[in-house]
Amino acid sequence: MDEYNSGMDPEIKLYFRKIMKSFSAILLWMMVFSTAGLFFKLGYLDKGWHWYNVVFYLLLLLGSILLLRFFFKVWQKKVPSEP
Repeated sequence: MDEYNSGMDPEIKLYFRKIMKSFSAILLWMMVFSTAGLFFKLGYLDKGWHWYNVVFYLLLLLGSILLLRFFFKVWQKKVPSEP
């Protein structure tokens, strides 16, 4: 069976996978830090800085850096060449 009979070009399939991986990663990142910052009130500075606020913002910075690193890793993958 020919690879083009499957209905989708392999380059387009890889491109859509990159989009879905990026979308799901940013959605997970947003849900985790929104929940921690708003629901558990770790992002609020009501009475000044506390140790848990500092830890939350450091983890937010680290999570952002790891998210960007993941994006670069996903989007630098090339289409496998044909034999």
